[in-house]
Amino acid sequence: MTMEMSTNESLIGRAELDDLEAILAVSNTDRDAQVRTVADHADAIFTWDYEKGERPALNKLYEKAKVSMWNGETDLPWDTEVDQEEVARNNAVLVGGFGDADLSHTPFANWADKEWTELGMEFQNWSLSQFMHGEQGALICTAKIVETVPWIDAKYYASTQVMDEARHVEVFARYLDTKLSGHYPINAHLGMLLDDIVQDSRWDMTYLGMQIMVEGLALAAFGFMHQMTTEPLLKKLLRYVMSDEARHVAFGVLSLKEHYAELSAPELRERQEFAFEAAVRMRDRFMQQEVWERMGLNPKDVLPLLIENPNRQLFQQMLFTKIVPNCKKLGLLDANDKWLRHKFEELGVIEFEDLTDTSDEYEAFALGNAELSESTASLTA
Repeated sequence: MTMEMSTNESLIGRAELDDLEAILAVSNTDRDAQVRTVADHADAIFTWDYEKGERPALNKLYEKAKVSMWNGETDLPWDTEVDQEEVARNNAVLVGGFGDADLSHTPFANWADKEWTELGMEFQNWSLSQFMHGEQGALICTAKIVETVPWIDAKYYASTQVMDEARHVEVFARYLDTKLSGHYPINAHLGMLLDDIVQDSRWDMTYLGMQIMVEGLALAAFGFMHQMTTEPLLKKLLRYVMSDEARHVAFGVLSLKEHYAELSAPELRERQEFAFEAAVRMRDRFMQQEVWERMGLNPKDVLPLLIENPNRQLFQQMLFTKIVPNCKKLGLLDANDKWLRHKFEELGVIEFEDLTDTSDEYEAFALGNAELSESTASLTA
């Protein structure tokens, strides 16, 4: 008997993935608020089984984390002068994702270098702001994992990630405050996803939403930005953050693989649907509607140009290079008549399924001996 799966309407509120009216109808209503309260319905779990190393892969991650700490205050060259306009000009290939498209009959027809540079700067402000907000989401969610996961090896590792995430929030906030030219409030689509992750009472949903989906996309996005940026401080900041993020995603894969092997088809169905909803919300946030509004443009006039542009499509697809193989490793792609596989085909990202999953590649992101020596020296100075 074929299990009935939820529809796009019930999961994401619209039938078509590219329904701009529905995407833009989601907006941040508390953008000026300093505090956001989200109900956390999970139970805190104690365990009296203190046998360390019962799950060797998690214990290996824990030991790796303990010797991989770096200090955001002293390990990064904060005295670096950052010319944001120059950075924006150097990254012009990324601005808007339009490439060599004909813009003569678009809202950009009369734009000169000045406007394109301003747009590039706003993209920087927006992108780093959303990464900062996402890292605070990871900080809260990992603290929740410490409370809710039933295994002592997972609690040990998650506690190290709490420190990692605090460090990430710190360095992104400092970079925004001292090197760029303004913050953006949290994007509404990202905010809704973080709310859903925090509110769910099941510990594995915190893992799936944060470790696999949000952190997986962040790892891919940081890698892309690290490759493209010419700014040395940001390049080093991203390199350090990526070394942590790869362990975090691997933590999710290693923990959930064991747990998901024991779930029923209906339980796996709920995880598949959650993964799809999370994927769509993260894709929608990269429409960057707040940037277009700040630049005095109507997002409804701009976004059709983005959706149709192959450069932009490729960028959005590349953000899923970590998520798809990790979902495959967890058995989510092909459970329940391959439902999530078909949804990732609809998103245009299934081609990444055979890339290496993060549980097998996280050590490739580790800081080198020289970098670790520098970090250790700063911690003991």
